[in-house]
Amino acid sequence: MKAACLFSGGKDSVYATFWGIFQGWEIILVSVESEEYSMMFHHPNINKTKLQAKEMGLEIKFVETDGKKELEDLKKKLVEIGAEAIITGAIASEYQKQRIEKIGEELGIPVYSPLWHKEDVLIKEIKEYFETYVTAVSAEGLNEKHLGMDFKELNVQGIHKMLEGGEGETFVANAPFFKNRIAIKKWKKKWDGVRGVAEIEV
Repeated sequence: MKAACLFSGGKDSVYATFWGIFQGWEIILVSVESEEYSMMFHHPNINKTKLQAKEMGLEIKFVETDGKKELEDLKKKLVEIGAEAIITGAIASEYQKQRIEKIGEELGIPVYSPLWHKEDVLIKEIKEYFETYVTAVSAEGLNEKHLGMDFKELNVQGIHKMLEGGEGETFVANAPFFKNRIAIKKWKKKWDGVRGVAEIEV
């Protein structure tokens, strides 16, 4: 089966990709390049997902869109590549999960969210096996010092342990199924006093 994995390069979508590979399916990564503060899709370092795709030996497709047409444009891309299933890295966001499931219904293909409400198991495995960095923060208790931080070291009270609900975003530089580690030379940080982003330079 040809399955499209919605791929941001963060810990959740990388784990979901691994799950899809483990099923024995043909995986195509689909990365959505939308507006900066999209409610649906990650923005920081989305152009670096091609580096991860290379290290996983997977094909990747990009969807260039804006906040008004992002779901419509994603649907068109899924049809174009002949996706027979959709995989998401959704953990707790009903908003995201329901909208992707609607696309699946319209296309007549199943949607799999293997990480759904499994944060306690996931956080242990991700911290143990993935090399993950914080690339965006937008929640009380998170600030500029957390940008570029190793996710293993992130320990802030009052936030979701997996940075759900737009509290933060991540990037995976290495995982057991990567051919090579992605070396991050430095971070280009932007902080406006409330939220911030760390762009990767390799």
